[in-house]
Amino acid sequence: MSAFLRQRRTVVFALAVVAFVAGLITGRDLLFTLAYLLGFLLILSFIWAWVNLNGVHLSRVTRVRRTQVGRPLEERFTIRNTSIVPKLWLEVRDYSDLPYHYSSHVVNGLGSRQSYSWRVTTICQHRGRYQLGPIRLRTSDPFGLFPMEREITATSNIVVFPMTFDIHQFALPVGILPGGDALRRRTHYITTNASSVRDYEPGDSFNRIHWRSTARRDRMMVKEFELDPLADIWIVPDMSVYGHVVPRKSNLTSPPLGDVPAWLKMRDFRLPESTEEYTVSIAASVAQFFLRRDRAVGMLAYGQSNEILQPDRGERQFNRILETLAVLHAKGEVPLQDMLSAETHLFPRGTTVIVITPNTREEWSVSARQLARRGMRVVTILVNPATFQGTRSAEPLYHLLRASGQVAYLVNCGDDLTTSLSRGAVQPGYFAA
Repeated sequence: MSAFLRQRRTVVFALAVVAFVAGLITGRDLLFTLAYLLGFLLILSFIWAWVNLNGVHLSRVTRVRRTQVGRPLEERFTIRNTSIVPKLWLEVRDYSDLPYHYSSHVVNGLGSRQSYSWRVTTICQHRGRYQLGPIRLRTSDPFGLFPMEREITATSNIVVFPMTFDIHQFALPVGILPGGDALRRRTHYITTNASSVRDYEPGDSFNRIHWRSTARRDRMMVKEFELDPLADIWIVPDMSVYGHVVPRKSNLTSPPLGDVPAWLKMRDFRLPESTEEYTVSIAASVAQFFLRRDRAVGMLAYGQSNEILQPDRGERQFNRILETLAVLHAKGEVPLQDMLSAETHLFPRGTTVIVITPNTREEWSVSARQLARRGMRVVTILVNPATFQGTRSAEPLYHLLRASGQVAYLVNCGDDLTTSLSRGAVQPGYFAA
């Protein structure tokens, strides 16, 4: 299209030159007038196109920088004409890499000192970190002789967290109940275990003040706390390339361009049919379940990079886990058993290790028993690859784990994760958290 417009401009310029030369040869005023008219048209068109491109201001407002799969991302664009020259048309081309985020727009007939706004709502379908922008503005004069472009290079990033599901109960070893393995560690959290008192320091909250000690010593004293006698929980999603099934086709389809209202009617959003996405969503859901119950949760995963998040509590830890899972992919070269053997030093006795894996090899049952003999409690969540168009089934390993007295969950493609993870059979020596 731009080559055609350049060719049109060249033709007009050539006609102006030919008319001027012909006027010099023949001396006819009509040819001089035509040459001047065409020359004036070229000058006017260039000035008009330049004013069109440099007399606009574009603003982009993104409501949130962190969202979640299945939730909407809303942006509002406003373009303002800062000159007195009306804009015949303006094309706003957005080069964001968020899937199905159709924010490009064409503005027609923007009058003098006027503004125009539009809103874009996109349902996020894929987790990850995405870039919003850059934006390219394109316009031209009324005759289309001088198309011009201006690029707005400013960009920003958004993070799309994986989808989480509410879990109502979860089977865990009884040894992690209060009265189990006590962890004598100082903590900045306020727990039920006050271990000692110390002098008040700037920044200490007033609810930590021990008034009896303060009155007795005649100076401000605050309490120090220890961790609750609850073992840490480590979530281990298996993100190695071994065992995961790459989907042959996605159950996600692109909507018609501009059909935003149809997206807003989507109530039952489903996960992509991929063992990787199910593994990530299960890990996020389990982390959400325990962090809501004020448990210390850590995460270990070997994907495209080695990720180790030390156990911690609270919303901040949950956001760290979600941000890590948002960009984690099944590209690890270290098998699950080798990863756990290399990082065993992270798990003290009494630690609960929750493994989410599409592994179907029966050797995992032996590895789980070895971890149990070292004083750890192991819970296995099997993502059955046979239901994801895989060639091997995880059911034999599931039954083997259950027969050996271990807690195991089996998740198939299309299962409701809330139901699948909340209905786990409670075996002897385990309780439903």
